[in-house]
Amino acid sequence: MQAFGEIELDPTLIERFGGRGPRYTSYPTADRFTPGFDPAQYTQALLERAGRRQDPLGLYLHIPFCRTICYYCGCNKIGTKQQGKSGEYIQALKREMELVTLLTGRGQRISHLHFGGGTPTFMLDEEFVEIFDAISRHFEFSEDGEYSIEIDPRTVTPARLWTLRGLGLNRVSLGIQDFDPAVQRAVNRIQSYEDTRELIETSRNAGFRSINVDLIYGLPKQTVEGFRRTLELTIDANPDRVALYHYAHLPQLFKPQRRINEEELPSAEIRARLFDMAVSMFREAGYAYLGLDHFARADDELAVAQREGRLHRNFQGYCSHDSGDLIALGVSSISAVGSVQAQNEKSLDAYYRRIAEGELPIIRGIALGNDDFLRRDVIQSLMCNFRVWWPEIEARHRISAPGYFADALAELAPMHDAGAIRILDDGIEVLPRGRLLVRAVAMAFDRYLKHAPAAGTYSKIA
Repeated sequence: MQAFGEIELDPTLIERFGGRGPRYTSYPTADRFTPGFDPAQYTQALLERAGRRQDPLGLYLHIPFCRTICYYCGCNKIGTKQQGKSGEYIQALKREMELVTLLTGRGQRISHLHFGGGTPTFMLDEEFVEIFDAISRHFEFSEDGEYSIEIDPRTVTPARLWTLRGLGLNRVSLGIQDFDPAVQRAVNRIQSYEDTRELIETSRNAGFRSINVDLIYGLPKQTVEGFRRTLELTIDANPDRVALYHYAHLPQLFKPQRRINEEELPSAEIRARLFDMAVSMFREAGYAYLGLDHFARADDELAVAQREGRLHRNFQGYCSHDSGDLIALGVSSISAVGSVQAQNEKSLDAYYRRIAEGELPIIRGIALGNDDFLRRDVIQSLMCNFRVWWPEIEARHRISAPGYFADALAELAPMHDAGAIRILDDGIEVLPRGRLLVRAVAMAFDRYLKHAPAAGTYSKIA
């Protein structure tokens, strides 16, 4: 058995088995949602949730506003400097919360809470107090819950961090991307190391249980020497976790990326060197590789959860415990309740209109069948543990796995022969040489890809 946290870079394997693929924060992936989905299915799922109050529950709130737009960003966001926008939005969130709990009943206990965006810290302190009061009226907080927020260091002071901690948030994620001033100017995100470092130290002093930072490689004007300096500064700041994302340049999908000068993007060779360097430096600094683009210190709860087989993955990424159902509030947010996944309206006007009419603002979704749950378990095990054991899957789903997945095993045979994975009688193990390709392994079990490939919209696997 290979130790967790190990990763070996093999350019030959990446060249042969790489390409583009889903990130599998869910299965089926969100691009398989259909506009013909009946919102009544989500309503029914919420009603059924009322009878499963003991099951884990997570809550996600999407705050779409940003005061400035970073050119690389592919998130659902709205650029505005009008502070009043958040006040109006909070009223809609509170109304949506009421519509949901009319179906589930009030007092359901949440073990996970996440504020994402956009820029959640676009909201004022008093607006955070207001939204937490609303959450407390409709839900109960678990004493040992994971409550996190994404912050833009340019919009947060140390005093604000203490306020957020006082409300009950206990995990924080800071966007960095790159500290090189030339890169920052090229992507319209000017952010000093000193201010960022102060916020990391304040987060630790305030008692946040985990501090994550985001970096991106492949941005315009990035160089090996410049990114090495960013990595050195990041490691010196000593965050608990690091997300190292590969920049996906898709200007046909994300309009802000059209402002990026493609001639300034680093070559494939330079991008590979940037990633190689980051992996090496993080390993030397004591960070374990969790999977995809995530690293964590060996004593961080995510690394511990992976070693103990408790690591899970959902729409917000990795988490140390199964968050169970996920109720998502706000424009474009995605819920997963029971056998239903559903997404809210993507435009703010449509979202407001549906809420004003007293409707849950669902625009599309999908209902999962037995095959979906089976494949979801296989893919989640691969993405979180770099392995899947057939006895566990067979006991849970009452199938003979080698026969059921004969086509997937045949598809994966070349990766076994190349030493990226090991296909055993009782399962599959992703070896350190193949861990950067775990998405490609998971893709072999994705029934939807076989029927309707959509690789052009996915990011590069490695």
